[in-house]
Amino acid sequence: MKTSIFDYELSPDRIAQTPPNRRSASRLLDFEVGGSIRDRCFSDLPSILNPNDLLVLNNTWVLPARMFARKAPSGGQVEILIERQTGDDQCLAQIRASKGPTVGTCLVTSMGSKFVTEGRDGPFYRLRIESKEGLATVLDREGEVPLPPYIRRSPNRADRCRYQTIYATVPGAVAAPTAGLHFDKVLFSTLGQRGIATEFITLHIGAGTFQPIRAEHVRDHRMHSEWTSVPERVIEAVQRTRRRRGRVVAVGTTVVRALESAARTGELISMKGNTDLYIVPGFRFRVVDTLITNFHLPKSSLLVLVSAFTGLEAVQQIYAHAIDNGYRFYSYGDAMCVQRADSGP
Repeated sequence: MKTSIFDYELSPDRIAQTPPNRRSASRLLDFEVGGSIRDRCFSDLPSILNPNDLLVLNNTWVLPARMFARKAPSGGQVEILIERQTGDDQCLAQIRASKGPTVGTCLVTSMGSKFVTEGRDGPFYRLRIESKEGLATVLDREGEVPLPPYIRRSPNRADRCRYQTIYATVPGAVAAPTAGLHFDKVLFSTLGQRGIATEFITLHIGAGTFQPIRAEHVRDHRMHSEWTSVPERVIEAVQRTRRRRGRVVAVGTTVVRALESAARTGELISMKGNTDLYIVPGFRFRVVDTLITNFHLPKSSLLVLVSAFTGLEAVQQIYAHAIDNGYRFYSYGDAMCVQRADSGP
């Protein structure tokens, strides 16, 4: 399967640069079994779901992971994007500079914090921060929100809140699980009143999520690894949902990857560790019945995952409708709710 079939054209003015005034005011494309499409508002979600359904969300918390520094003593400018924290004072990071730093290079921020380059791990640099405060404290004080590259503006104070789900509790991501950005307190209250259960997994999204598939053939792409946790309580909730003939509804592709990673052996079991699960057409879904997700970049592993879930023709139909009907795309854009043809109570 060639990567080129997952390409599409999108006018730049359709890429959302700011979030809507109210989270749940985003639009929601509701794709029903059989191929019919309904244009809704995200606040309509409780009426789309069934009382016995289980909503699973990703509670990762986005780090203020982008920092700017200078090499010492040369003074050369560098941009640091933390990919993953590996210890209280250590991390993996992408570094943009006119010339990459060598081992032992000291990178000094405008506030005097020092990072020392200790080596490479694939495309990432291993950094150690020389501070008694620890990495998390320094990032909170000096880091900025790592908005995706297609948002062509500098982050502002509002992004600290809006590029974060309201239920984020576990620090570690450098990109938001964007399907969850549409949920607010009122919506959660309505879901609860409808008897729709909620549970949380954790998957720390890395910067690799924005990288396009560069291989000519989809299956030749190497998936980046991300840390995930699927606790036992989620397994038990899925089992209860099955007994009630409800559906497992994944909020975002990260939840799909986490749940299906936990079921790779054929049985859904709790897990904690890295996953490099790459979902392509032909994949057998064992857990997820319904997917809520945003619109994804062309030639991305996320678009390939959605195509595996709904079928390529359905995705092409959905995206054509969204483009023709003025939907906003990507992180701060609108969402869709799609159900597998073989799912349902």
